[in-house]
Amino acid sequence: MRLLIFGFGYSAGYIARAARSRGAVVTGTTRDGREDTLRFDDRERVLHEIAGATHILSSVPPSEGRDPVLAAYGDAIAQSGAWLGYLSSTGVYGDAQGAWVDESASIGGGRRVARAEADAAWQARGASVFRLPGIYGPDRSPLDRVREGKAHRVDVPDQIFSRVHVEDIASGVIAGFDAPSEAYNLSDDEPAPQNAVIDYAAMLLGMAPPPFVSVDDLSPMARGFYAENRRVANGKAKRILGWRPLYPNYRLGLRALSATTIPIMPSAPPASASGDQR
Repeated sequence: MRLLIFGFGYSAGYIARAARSRGAVVTGTTRDGREDTLRFDDRERVLHEIAGATHILSSVPPSEGRDPVLAAYGDAIAQSGAWLGYLSSTGVYGDAQGAWVDESASIGGGRRVARAEADAAWQARGASVFRLPGIYGPDRSPLDRVREGKAHRVDVPDQIFSRVHVEDIASGVIAGFDAPSEAYNLSDDEPAPQNAVIDYAAMLLGMAPPPFVSVDDLSPMARGFYAENRRVANGKAKRILGWRPLYPNYRLGLRALSATTIPIMPSAPPASASGDQR
């Protein structure tokens, strides 16, 4: 297996590690060629890697309304004959007013129009598309934000979001190598309010929960995030990929992360917690 990953970032690093554990040779691209990756604009070398790849995965988001990977290398990718994959976002579903959404739901009606278009473009080329909610994991979780004083709770009642641990993304993508090329939601089993997650992280750290802020005090991007409300169903990934999240809820995920650095507090999360985290 020779896996080429466009956009060698946080999630891609875990996918690469999982693929290498299966004996794969993994090459990644970045904008600046850091840490033994290829520069995205080093066309000759990238085309060489595309031609030799058995698997090609893109984690590059749209930029200026288009998909940079398909714009630069779409023809070569189409001719490669490799397995294709794309890391998309559950933001393509838009606002569901807290209802459950699965892969049969329409996409492109929310704030992620360019992402939805890229999602559809990769599917049209025969790619497996993995739609991801809020991603957390080592060094990138509510624990880190609470510890660093960067977390807040937002006074938006009844707001529900889904999330996924980065290791569960990796296992889902690896499972997709041997499955039909379709769209799959990779999310945990328990959508939850952000405020409940932040409260639980603070409890694990033995710290007081951060104060509430008004949604009006957030950045325009964050306000757009809170304008959407949905629960993401993962049943298709379970049925077809045979995938099961190692961390089916945020409590298990945060407890595992906290166990590597701090003692876990035995008390339960506050009963009055409400809101959501991403």
